[in-house]
Amino acid sequence: MAVEDALDVVLAERACERLIVEFVRRLDLGVPGDVAELFTKDGVWEWPEGGRRVHGRAALRDYFASRPADRLSRRVSTNILVTVDTPVSASSTSYFTPYRVDGHTGAMVAGRAPVNVGHYEDTSQNRGHVAAGHPDHRHRFRRTDREPEISRRGRPVTGSRRA
Repeated sequence: MAVEDALDVVLAERACERLIVEFVRRLDLGVPGDVAELFTKDGVWEWPEGGRRVHGRAALRDYFASRPADRLSRRVSTNILVTVDTPVSASSTSYFTPYRVDGHTGAMVAGRAPVNVGHYEDTSQNRGHVAAGHPDHRHRFRRTDREPEISRRGRPVTGSRRA
């Protein structure tokens, strides 16, 4: 592999990692509705519990913006492994552990167990191509000449605890 090829691989891996981290940051520290900007216009968010499926950037903005204003959440996203499969596609897996407090008043919060634990499986595409035919509860990234975008995001539940 040429040095230029290796650099392209590293840049593609980093772009996918950054998209995952930016998704979490916007949910926890930003304006949750802004998460929609990370999705393609026809992006999809799927969640197996309750059969939730939100389609389209406008619907995604409304969905994420509808989170309670007094919800404090922090997501730990780890073990992000991106594999560049071809010059225009990559796959990745990342683990997550979200912590959440509803009714937060701004005071320090005593430690609590995570809400659930799971992982995401992703497929990335470059130059506007979108991967097709992936099983439910996976999300797909579309990388354009600008920045990667999520075209589909869902999650297989590894474990959960009802709050």
